[in-house]
Amino acid sequence: MWIPTEHEKYGVVIASFRGTVSYGLSLEIGDTVQILEKCDGWYRGFALKNPNVKGIFPSSYVHLKNACVKNKGQFEMVIPTEDSVITEMTSTLRDWGTMWKQLYVRNEGDLFHRLWHIMNEILDLRRQVLVGHLTHDRMKDVKRHITARLDWGNEQLGLDLVPRKEYAMVDPEDISITELYRLMEHRHRKKDTPVQASSHHLFVQMKSLMCSNLGEELEVIFSLFDSKENRPISERFFLRLNRNGLPKAPDKPERHCSLFVDLGSSELRRDIYITVHIIRIGRMGAGEKKNACSVQYRRPFGCAVLSIADLLTGETKDDLILKVYMCNTESEWYQIHENIIKKLNARYNLTGSNAGLAVSLQLLHGDIEQIRREYSSVFSHGVSITRKLGFSNIIMPGEMRNDLYITMERGEFEKGGKSVARNVEVTMFIVENSGQILKDFISFGSGEPPASEYHSFVLYHNNSPRWSELLKLPIPVDKFRGAHIRFEFRHCSTKEKGEKKLFGFSFVPLMQEDGRTLPDGTHELIVHKCEENTNLQDTTRYLKLPFSKGILLGNNHQAIKATKESFWITSFLCSTKLTQNGDMLDLLKWRTHPDKITGCLSKIKEIDGSEIVKFLQDTLDTLFGILDENSQKYGSKVFDSLVHIINLLQDSKFHHFKPVMDTYIESHFAGALAYRDLIKVLKWYVDRITEAERQEHIQEVLKAQEYIFKYIVQSRRLFSLATGGQNEEEFRCCIQELLMSVRFFLSQESKGSGALSQSQAVFLSSFPAVYSELLKLFDIREVANLVQDTLGSLPTIVHVDDSLQAVKLQCIGKTVESQLYTNPDSRYILLPVVLHHLHMHLQEQKDLIMCARILSNVFCLIKKNSSEKSVLEEIDVIVASLLDILLRTILEITSRPQPSGSAMRLQFQDVTGEFVACLLSLLRQMTDRHYQQLLDSFNTKEELRDFLLQIFTVFRILIRPEMFPKDWTVMRLVANNVIITTVLYLSDALRKNFLNENFDYKIWDSYFYLAVIFINQLCLQLEMFTPSKKKKVLEKYGDMRVTMGCEIFSMWQNLGEHKLHFIPALIGPFLEVTLIPQPDLRNVMIPIFHDMMDWEQRRSGNFKQVEAKLIDKLDSLMSEGKGDETYRELFNSIIPLFGPYPSLLKKIERETWRESGVSLIATVTRLMERLLDYRDCMKMGEVDGKKIGCTVSLLNFYKTELNKEEMYIRYIHKLYDLHLKAQNFTEAAYTLLLYDELLEWSDRPLREFLTYPMQTEWQRKEHLHLAIIQNFDRGKCWENGIILCRKIAEQYESYYDYRNLSKMRMMEASLYDKIMDQQRLEPEFFRVGFYGKKFPFFLRNKEFVCRGHDYERLEAFQQRMLNEFPHAIAMQHANQPDETIFQAEAQYLQIYAVTPIPESQEVLQREGVPDNIKSFYKVNHIWKFRYDRPFHKGTKDKENEFKSLWVERTSLYLVQSLPGISRWFEVEKREVVEMSPLENAIEVLENKNQQLKTLISQCQTRQMQNINPLTMCLNGVIDAAVNGGVSRYQEAFFVKEYILSHPEDGEKIARLRELMLEQAQILEFGLAVHEKFVPQDMRPLHKKLVDQFFVMKSSLGIQEFSACIQASPVHFPNGSPRVCRNSAPASMSPDGTRVIPRRSPLSYPAVNRYSSSSLSSQASAEPSPSTSSLSSTHSASPNVTSSAPSSARASPLLSDKHKHSRENSCLSPRERPCSAIYPTPVEPSQRLLFNHIGEGALPRSDPNLSAPEKAVNPTPSSWSLDSGKEAKNMSDSGKILSPPVPPRPTQTASPARHTTSVSPSPAGRSPLKQGSVQSFTPSPVEYHSPGLISNSPVLSGSYSSGISSLSRCSTSETSGFENQVNEQSAPGAGPAPSYSGSEEPGRKESKTPPPYSVYERTLRRPVPLPHSLSIPVTAEPPALPPKPLAARPGHLENGTRRTEPGPRPRPLPRKVSQL
Repeated sequence: MWIPTEHEKYGVVIASFRGTVSYGLSLEIGDTVQILEKCDGWYRGFALKNPNVKGIFPSSYVHLKNACVKNKGQFEMVIPTEDSVITEMTSTLRDWGTMWKQLYVRNEGDLFHRLWHIMNEILDLRRQVLVGHLTHDRMKDVKRHITARLDWGNEQLGLDLVPRKEYAMVDPEDISITELYRLMEHRHRKKDTPVQASSHHLFVQMKSLMCSNLGEELEVIFSLFDSKENRPISERFFLRLNRNGLPKAPDKPERHCSLFVDLGSSELRRDIYITVHIIRIGRMGAGEKKNACSVQYRRPFGCAVLSIADLLTGETKDDLILKVYMCNTESEWYQIHENIIKKLNARYNLTGSNAGLAVSLQLLHGDIEQIRREYSSVFSHGVSITRKLGFSNIIMPGEMRNDLYITMERGEFEKGGKSVARNVEVTMFIVENSGQILKDFISFGSGEPPASEYHSFVLYHNNSPRWSELLKLPIPVDKFRGAHIRFEFRHCSTKEKGEKKLFGFSFVPLMQEDGRTLPDGTHELIVHKCEENTNLQDTTRYLKLPFSKGILLGNNHQAIKATKESFWITSFLCSTKLTQNGDMLDLLKWRTHPDKITGCLSKIKEIDGSEIVKFLQDTLDTLFGILDENSQKYGSKVFDSLVHIINLLQDSKFHHFKPVMDTYIESHFAGALAYRDLIKVLKWYVDRITEAERQEHIQEVLKAQEYIFKYIVQSRRLFSLATGGQNEEEFRCCIQELLMSVRFFLSQESKGSGALSQSQAVFLSSFPAVYSELLKLFDIREVANLVQDTLGSLPTIVHVDDSLQAVKLQCIGKTVESQLYTNPDSRYILLPVVLHHLHMHLQEQKDLIMCARILSNVFCLIKKNSSEKSVLEEIDVIVASLLDILLRTILEITSRPQPSGSAMRLQFQDVTGEFVACLLSLLRQMTDRHYQQLLDSFNTKEELRDFLLQIFTVFRILIRPEMFPKDWTVMRLVANNVIITTVLYLSDALRKNFLNENFDYKIWDSYFYLAVIFINQLCLQLEMFTPSKKKKVLEKYGDMRVTMGCEIFSMWQNLGEHKLHFIPALIGPFLEVTLIPQPDLRNVMIPIFHDMMDWEQRRSGNFKQVEAKLIDKLDSLMSEGKGDETYRELFNSIIPLFGPYPSLLKKIERETWRESGVSLIATVTRLMERLLDYRDCMKMGEVDGKKIGCTVSLLNFYKTELNKEEMYIRYIHKLYDLHLKAQNFTEAAYTLLLYDELLEWSDRPLREFLTYPMQTEWQRKEHLHLAIIQNFDRGKCWENGIILCRKIAEQYESYYDYRNLSKMRMMEASLYDKIMDQQRLEPEFFRVGFYGKKFPFFLRNKEFVCRGHDYERLEAFQQRMLNEFPHAIAMQHANQPDETIFQAEAQYLQIYAVTPIPESQEVLQREGVPDNIKSFYKVNHIWKFRYDRPFHKGTKDKENEFKSLWVERTSLYLVQSLPGISRWFEVEKREVVEMSPLENAIEVLENKNQQLKTLISQCQTRQMQNINPLTMCLNGVIDAAVNGGVSRYQEAFFVKEYILSHPEDGEKIARLRELMLEQAQILEFGLAVHEKFVPQDMRPLHKKLVDQFFVMKSSLGIQEFSACIQASPVHFPNGSPRVCRNSAPASMSPDGTRVIPRRSPLSYPAVNRYSSSSLSSQASAEPSPSTSSLSSTHSASPNVTSSAPSSARASPLLSDKHKHSRENSCLSPRERPCSAIYPTPVEPSQRLLFNHIGEGALPRSDPNLSAPEKAVNPTPSSWSLDSGKEAKNMSDSGKILSPPVPPRPTQTASPARHTTSVSPSPAGRSPLKQGSVQSFTPSPVEYHSPGLISNSPVLSGSYSSGISSLSRCSTSETSGFENQVNEQSAPGAGPAPSYSGSEEPGRKESKTPPPYSVYERTLRRPVPLPHSLSIPVTAEPPALPPKPLAARPGHLENGTRRTEPGPRPRPLPRKVSQL
């Protein structure tokens, strides 16, 4: 049976439990559980991490812990009774655990490892605490470490700051808010500003001396030296090294490690140095033989120096090597360290052995106890302590020191009868009067135990040696009297014996006869001569002698001889027991000399403070002894002396002696009668204050009043004890009178001089210290009344001295902090005076920092829930006095601008924070009664209104995020709890006083606004908290948002018809509240929306206002980043806007205005979806397509659906900024164009908006135009820029602004230049489908086409998209996805490349337009895109797959053309058609032909850097054709079965045949061009291509083109060759020489094939014949391919087996008929005409030929490789007009459009010797190679190769001239075609075609006429041209014929030199 547990309430899971039993609760190890019931080894309960799930678990799995239970029963709360630090550690580590793993996921490795280390540390410390074996101090230490680490981790992870008191967490409910604020502030400051240590210590460790030739022991002496004052500031650290340079006692660290202690901050400066002196112990000379002398001397070795500034960086200097220097002359040894510091290089150099001193140094900070704790290892191993010289900055009372420092300075000695100076050694002893030597009182330095004697170092041959060696003599006080120091001087011989001979001595007594010690300073001692064997043990013999030269002057009875030699020492006493001051001794011995008392008391001020504090007790006893002796005579003198001593202790140096005085007063003071005199003198001084001229002494007295009162009180107590409380009344009267005097003096106002106010200030600053003394004798109420009267007597006038005001407040502050104020009885008495002064200061806004501190202290004493009557009364007083002024103060200081300095700003924040804490404390203490009293205290409604407005405003300020640091959640929650409680009280007053006829909009508005921002606070959004934090907050405060929401609802319902005042103003704020994902809050707020719509509908019949406000607010809320995934899901649900139930939509559906309501909700929902997407996208880091797409979606929504122009323009600019950031300049321009289109060219003034200043519409439009042009320029979209340039130029022109017009035209011109000169990359386009519900709304289940970046291919684009959508899955097929994909809770991306289909083909098909221009039209303004998917229908023929190869063509139509305001646009419509195999074949061939033409023309115009693309393309087509490509089409579609089964495809079959023939022609022409440009190393490949071309033609069945078949039209882009069916165009050769066509390429006789190929440009003077020709080998490539002929394939080169012989059947130019070379002269006018015709591009034939002779009968067509100027022929008249010439590219006279006549013509061969005409100069960029002569005129690469001209007309072109052509080529329709002079001899000489000819004489297979070239039925078929022999001789004479020119429509004639 399950029984509720009594004691087993709380436990920790020690083993994981799966919970597999029924009702089992799954538990993880470490979970904490609360136990409810138990039964037979099982518990029932829940895990604290998830209290909603209850279940059972085995009791053995749980370790029980002690806990106390609150609220026993159903809602009981269990609190573990373990140490609060343990509880905090446990919960914190749990929270950290999850966050720590996230750090790893986020790749924050550094913090991850640091936190891991800290967590382990905390766990170790936790174990120590749990074990419980720690001492109290150690436990404190461990807790300190734990909390420090917890705080560090919380700060690093961005968690909350935890308020703590003595390392334990504090419950904010248990302390006042001001105290909480202080705890938070303390922890915050501690975190921010590390406290500077005032004390520093230097750790020195000697490692070794590195030296090449040591061999002797060394002494190393460290000390600190002040180079500024040229004196040592520390004692010495002395250590000995062995012969190897290592410490002698390595096992004793204290011998080689030392800590230089008590360095003040002032001593950490650059001019403090560490000096190291090294002394060797050995022979006199370093180089002497070892056996020379057995006696060892101390001799200088070297010195090293290091500045302490090098250690200030804080790093430990391990193994620092110091250079060791030696002085050049030994006599300078005493100042070698100074010379090194001053860098006087001439006086020292490196030691001969080049020694280096290895040391380790570290600077430690903090007091010595702290150092002992933190560096315990150093102290535990042992370290010697090296003190500062003398006392430290602060003298501690218990410090016992008696050290005499002696510095042996120098000596002056005589030679002593020797020729050289002496080697003097000084030996020092401390000797008692008895002659006994004191043992072990000479210290060489720390690190070495004291010795009994001391030997100085020896300077070689020096009678004036200087040592400057410092020694410390720690002689006990009892040995001091009667002892003296004796110095013995010996000469050290360097001879073999090495003996030391005594030659004199000096001595000095340590204490004088009168008890004074040896005074500090330098003493010149007399050197007394003596012999070697003199016995100095009998001290009586010499102690009577004078010891110092100073004394000698007074006692001349001594021999003069003794005064010649001197020895100088400097002494310095550091003693807490002995004095050198005679005045001090006189005072202490006052009884022996009573007559000197007055003088001694006067001199006390001259005695050094350290002397007084040393003898403090004795001095005080003396003073009170003198007072007792004769109070009348010495009373005031003793009082003054006492005041001097008391004030001496105020000095920081002696501050620590105050406890000594306190102890003296408590335990040793015995002046029972002193109080009378003290009171009397003190009153006397106070009474004199107002009259005294000089106040300094009086101020000294007032400063000492604390201790004077202590003496008075103690004296009175002693008197009372002695007399049993006599004269009590008299004493009270004295005190009362004294305080009366004080009150009188305080109430005086300072007139003129500030001396009085200074005295008042001095009194006030020390007065609070007197309270505790008075309490020892008086009742607390009495004291409180005395103090109240005294403080109340202060002048209240505001214009008194500011400094006095500050001191007055400080006095109040100290009063509040005093013991007197903590007692409730006295507090009630003092409170009014305290509040009075505070009120006064706050009203003036003065000394706010002090006021804040006082107020904080006042509230710290009033604990939470103190329901004592006294506390409630205090609150009454405070509310009445301070609430109003407190609110005003907070308003005042928060509205001030914050100061700029960081220190000032901190102070400012502190003050604000403290006042806020005070206000919150006060409000939290107020009960119903207080609120009621407060509200009743207002006399009028106006006052109440002002108060409410004020407090609401203050609350809004308190809610601001910047009010407290971001990690102060505890403080914020407390503040919010107070605010909501107060608001609940005040809302009642609002309802009662400001409704109905008293309605006040302002106050209600303020109330609602406060409520909304309260709910929206970040610190109340519990959804963002960790589960444990959320649980704690809910337990303590509940969800305050819901409470406030209910209050809003309640107040709204009370408004009634006044609701209209808040529509639509409150829509936005309330909407903001609904965005919080708290269901209860939504349920409360929704009826308000319905209500608003209802009221608005009643008032105006619609709710447009509501709609407008909703939309505006939604936008601004989203841009602030409100909303998250939960909102998205919420708004995608059926009830789109406002939560589950009660839904707004349901409410609306019951209304009469249902339709408009539902429509509004729908609109708002759609906007919401877009806005949420927008906000989510904007959270991303870098700009990506998602952000841009989202902004476009929103922008379009504002324009189309909402028609909100301002929002629309705002988002235009947001989009513009995004594009600029992403460098999408073209898109940026299009975006800005949207705004530009909204503006007119008018002078309407526009307001300032966004970044635009106030300006006219015209100016803004101009500015936009220029910005757009600039962006189009940067985006290389120059054509669009030109259009805008023209528009703005029109405006400038209309305003006659020619300056700007000129600039604009120049800009336009520069854009044209850029089109022609700069390279533009054609982007690729990609279709992207976004499928699945996880995509943002604007992408979900939609498809887009995206314009790729430059150089971006499909793989790169796909990767980019997957990076933007990291959770998306890429689909691997291009089929349309099905519904399951659309509805999937995932993201699917489908990406493939698409082809742009330009809308207008006009420019692309126009002849002569350069590629740079066409490229723009190919990829701009594109609406339609295409994607082809090949598939097989029916059975697939393995032999020929083209039979069944169908294509599914998908056309995509966009909503906007690309490029536009985005790089991608949605697909609006898609069309899918299927193309039959035949249609597919036609398109493949058309595309390949087009590609070939483009490449050929690019090659001709030198647009290609190399010829490889053309080579590859030719190779691919020819190779594929030879190996079955095109022939597969023949097999598939030209067979009888297909034609019969597909009768409807007749035209298509004809078209395919046409295209095949056209391809053959293009290939032939391409091979000719290729031969011209192909580099030498690719010749074999070219030869192979030519061979394969034969094979291809034979496979196509093309042997010879019949005369009746015209060439199919071939369109060459960029003005490349084409056939014009309606004209007889000029022919041109591949090299660019213009010749006149002679006949159709398909109609010339075979004889024509072997005519001379020798026509050369006049620019090339010597044509060299080419040996290259077409190969006759017809071997096919082994790469048999089944692919479509469009695939480019390389094939192996053919071996060049056969060298082709050439029949030299062509005549040289000289053999040609004379008429061709020497024509008859022409008239000048005719010559001019020919110049006019020929200058464009035509090479001149003989200019002397007459016009009729040069007229040529037109032929049906010709292939032209020239620049594309075509002549149109008139009918029989012989007058020939030129057709319109298409525009040329600007950069060069492009040789791209040159054609060659089929029959070679000598026209270009105008002999150079003929001077009648200039030679033709081709374009300067054109490449000229020597003429190549070949058998085949068709494929020869020579300058005169006869090549059929390719058509320039597109397939569909027809013209009125077609009939002319047909008529003229019909039999008898005109003169027969003529031949050039060079053809005739060729025909006569050889009548058989060579075997290499491309064309055969007859066609083996009849080729039907292509449909597009078919001749109208009415016309007769053209007659075959006459055979060559039948050609009329007359025509042969004329060489080349030219038509007469017609007028040209576009270009002006250019000079030849311009080409």
